[in-house]
Amino acid sequence: MQRRSFVPTAALAAAAALTVGLAGCSGGSSAPAGDAKGGDPAALSQSGQPGRYSTLPDACRLPAESTVRSMLPGDGKRLSGDEAAQVYGGQADVTYDTDRRVGCRWKRETTAGTRHLTLDIQRVVSYDAKISDEDRAREVYGERALAAGVPQEGAESAPPSDEPSPSAKPGKDGGSGKGGKADGAGEAEARRAAGGAADAVTADGGSGGKGKGGGKGGGKGGKADAPSGSPSPGTTAHLLDGLGDAGFLEDALATADSGVHRDITVVFRTSNVVVTLTYDQWSTDKTRVPESQELQDKAHALAEELADSLSE
Repeated sequence: MQRRSFVPTAALAAAAALTVGLAGCSGGSSAPAGDAKGGDPAALSQSGQPGRYSTLPDACRLPAESTVRSMLPGDGKRLSGDEAAQVYGGQADVTYDTDRRVGCRWKRETTAGTRHLTLDIQRVVSYDAKISDEDRAREVYGERALAAGVPQEGAESAPPSDEPSPSAKPGKDGGSGKGGKADGAGEAEARRAAGGAADAVTADGGSGGKGKGGGKGGGKGGKADAPSGSPSPGTTAHLLDGLGDAGFLEDALATADSGVHRDITVVFRTSNVVVTLTYDQWSTDKTRVPESQELQDKAHALAEELADSLSE
């Protein structure tokens, strides 16, 4: 089924105003249509305004294919045409109203582990005549930021804590448990805790690695004692400057009996649209912890690409 084009609300509002004016000249009356605000135009001018966006794009086609390919690397195995289309084309989420919410998910399994990428785009609508769609979207984003332990819009970021947080809950498939929540947060909300970075044992026995939220890790890749078990789980979160109207990134490391996974979640707002992307890597070898900086950098780059596409 062909998707409708992504149209900012301003264009639709201009057409609606012209229709109302013509109806007034002919002696009739007409109320502007819309899922956010109703009533006569005079009341609209004194109440919350509709947001910039009135439709949403195709989530599976929004990221460039080259970006998806870089986020789902293989292990040297060449994919057939059909296999590549299935992996990089993504699987669209089923939603009741594609002008209110869309989503897509990608997955690739390799010998080094499995990577998942999911995208959720929500167009926020306020049904309160005194609150604009954008203000309501600001509230939705603020709730997400508060749950992740980062400041809301306009506030300064607090330094991350050095104390580890409780272990995150793994998904049913041993990964990060994508899908299943109507607000697009997935299991990330179940993991959230006030947290600090955890030292992670890397493949060569070093620790840590660079992270945007906490700086360089302590290890330099030298020899270390054998790990005493699974790496310490932890969660960090920080604001991302210049991403949409506001944005933040959350980095969570979790372990389970069958392996270890690192989940990167980026949430940002642009006008009345809130975007959530999650990117994770799962490894069955607990001594090979997914590297934080690579995953953070790729998730951040995709978020900037999405923000630019939505602003066009």
